[in-house]
Amino acid sequence: MFSRRRFLTAAGAAGVLAQLPVRGSALEPDLMELHATVNPVQLLPPDYPKTEIWGYAGGTPGPEIRVPQGGRVQRRFVNGLPQASTVHWHGIRAANSMDGVAGLTQAPVPPGGSFDYDFTVRDAGTYWYHAHNRSVEQVARGLHGPLIVDEKAPPDIDRDVTLVLDDWLLEPDGGQLNPDFETRRDRSHAGRLGNFISTNGQSAWARTVKRHERLRLRLINASNARIFLLALVNFEGWVMALDGMPLPAPKTVSGDLLLCPGQRADLLVDVTAGDGEEAFLARIEDNQGYAQAAFPVRGVSSSARRGSPAPLPPNPAMQVTGLNAARELRLDMAGGAMGSLRSAVLNGQNTGFQRMVEANQFWAFNGTVGMTQTPLATVARGETVRVTVSNDTAFPHAMHLHGMHFRTVNADGSMGHLRDTLLSFAGESHEIAFVADNPGDWAFHCHMLSHAASGMMTWIRVQA
Repeated sequence: MFSRRRFLTAAGAAGVLAQLPVRGSALEPDLMELHATVNPVQLLPPDYPKTEIWGYAGGTPGPEIRVPQGGRVQRRFVNGLPQASTVHWHGIRAANSMDGVAGLTQAPVPPGGSFDYDFTVRDAGTYWYHAHNRSVEQVARGLHGPLIVDEKAPPDIDRDVTLVLDDWLLEPDGGQLNPDFETRRDRSHAGRLGNFISTNGQSAWARTVKRHERLRLRLINASNARIFLLALVNFEGWVMALDGMPLPAPKTVSGDLLLCPGQRADLLVDVTAGDGEEAFLARIEDNQGYAQAAFPVRGVSSSARRGSPAPLPPNPAMQVTGLNAARELRLDMAGGAMGSLRSAVLNGQNTGFQRMVEANQFWAFNGTVGMTQTPLATVARGETVRVTVSNDTAFPHAMHLHGMHFRTVNADGSMGHLRDTLLSFAGESHEIAFVADNPGDWAFHCHMLSHAASGMMTWIRVQA
């Protein structure tokens, strides 16, 4: 399953192929800039031409923004793109005005314009930022980057490694991005799936390590639609946090790890490979293993390994209480190819599915397509909310809640880990619960971005 030939194949070789005012520059003249531009990058191996992408600071992923817990993120977004754009800070429980959702929390920033983002981060962990206007195109073009918030008491590790996982849909001739971001097939099926896989914007990312070193691997799935199935080879590891939120106790990685679009996982791993061997973060596809990230082992860090790690310190307000008196909501997902949806409300009118197809819209929440003037629900600040999320479609969906984290409520009443993105497979039903402690208008949508662009968008209002 994990043959050396497959691991030495480059990781990318799976195939080569409401308007609000814009805050201006006069507010904070000394802010660092986060400049979005069109640039050629060497995405493919060196014997291929460069690929034109849209990136922050000239590359993809964008620069790693790193701040301490309780610190501030201050960036002036400068739009050098041919389209309007915004920046969403995925997983951050910040003020609603800083959430970066075009048309909901701010006006899109026009080409040549700017917007000042300034917010405090109360949660340590692994997060990311990405475009949130025409996301299905702009994220696919490369507009994303990691946001790391360091704990006040860091874990005992030798090095901290961020791995941004992505895929790209490239033209076989010339290696440029396929320019059609609105195909009916992508929108009605699994989404825009790439034919070229990258780690940190590289086709064959590698980092030299030593035997018995302990690494913190911060995994971020920045793809439009790909669910990464991952495994450790010549590592022993523990899951420490999911979507930025620490687990109460480290969980041994004993099998595969699923990471859907938008999700993150923090792992601590010990290098068990010997000097001269290799360790891998593997990607599993069709029962075969490919090197998503390679770690050649050169030398020995120590004669013995450390013991099992202690848990990461919890972030504030991680508990979800008040379940018995919670507000109960439903979110029924329907539509797509091979689905049973016959009609839905589109632009305020009941519309047959064939007319939806003609409008390039395929999905509905509770019988309604896309964003509406009224929210899914208006809830009081501090109220506990339970949402039953039912997937009556033939495809998986990655449901992302902005501004807050939630826990799944299991059939026996126990609760899952705190997350901001839920992976729901076809036919599944989940119940999630959260405390609505962050006032504002919060998007709730599928992070398979083709699905969001074709109907799977709604929002929740939390009263001040």
